Amino acid sequence: MDIGSKIKELRTLNGLTQEELADRSELSKGFISQLERDLTSPSISTLEDILQCLGTTVSEFFLEEKEHEQIVFTDQDYFEKVDAESQNTIEWIIPNAQKNMMEPIRLKLEAGGRTYPDNPHEGEEFGYVLKGKITIVLGKEKYQAKAGDSFYYTPDKSHYIFSKTGAEIIWVSTPPSF
Repeated sequence: MDIGSKIKELRTLNGLTQEELADRSELSKGFISQLERDLTSPSISTLEDILQCLGTTVSEFFLEEKEHEQIVFTDQDYFEKVDAESQNTIEWIIPNAQKNMMEPIRLKLEAGGRTYPDNPHEGEEFGYVLKGKITIVLGKEKYQAKAGDSFYYTPDKSHYIFSKTGAEIIWVSTPPSF
């Protein structure tokens, strides 16, 4: 770990000059300057004093930085599964979404395509029809949705989706189940 640059980052985030930090921690501006350039190392008690002035603790300071969380995903991140028998393609548009609370997919149904019937389970399901028309089957009930429509249900009955003409939807399940 680069202690000096991390102290400098905290100092600037707190809007302090080297001189202001030196005054608050009862150290010299030269010492702070050398510390930030990794030309010297502080004792534990000096580091505690500096970090207290910067509003943090030694344990927080040395915590490993959180791995960079990916926010935007492109088609290069997607995982695709083609099911020729059911005439559908599922794209997991958020990699490793099974570890999240929601699992969004993009489902492409060819004409006559369908999903496998899913047994009742906990959670909720939401979808938005991007293209075409679909039929949502919940138990013995059937519901129609076309491009621009959305759907939402609690999957407490056997359920599946099919399309006579082909369709593309965004489908989100919580908890993840795809």
